[in-house]
Amino acid sequence: MPRNVEIKARVPSLEAVEPLARAIATEGPIELSQDDTFFACAQGRLKLREFANGCGELIHYLRADESGPKTSCYSIVPTDAPEALRETLSNAYGAAGRVRKLRRLYIADRTRIHLDRVEGLGAFVELEVVLRDDEPTESGHAVARQVMRQLGISEAQLVRGAYVDLQGEL
Repeated sequence: MPRNVEIKARVPSLEAVEPLARAIATEGPIELSQDDTFFACAQGRLKLREFANGCGELIHYLRADESGPKTSCYSIVPTDAPEALRETLSNAYGAAGRVRKLRRLYIADRTRIHLDRVEGLGAFVELEVVLRDDEPTESGHAVARQVMRQLGISEAQLVRGAYVDLQGEL
């Protein structure tokens, strides 16, 4: 199962972070509109992500709900019928929440830097450091902390859980 190390941070301004992300990026930016529906799930999280072009991905992941860098193990299955799949999964498992966001993606070597505007929540930066199969998670944690420093993100800005969890905190 693929793995990465992730952090999520609330930021006052994406405009302040973007030049820093652009300076270290090896690719990007890529503009993405994402509509995520979360479903009741016995282990981890299950979400259906729909893109503006009508395609989607069913994503299952296991990740601790802590604020610092954390390891995520995930599976992704593409779908050409996200609306029908959303309806089927909602009927079968129950929808647990929905998150809509505009995402600007930069890639810095093996780190995906997401600059997110989340509907109803505000501005966030999410980092995903992709791990090799044999790589210890500690090296991914070190890369995540290094990129945090480069982007001016402090430990105090880190948030726990997923965006869908933060909706309940408003």
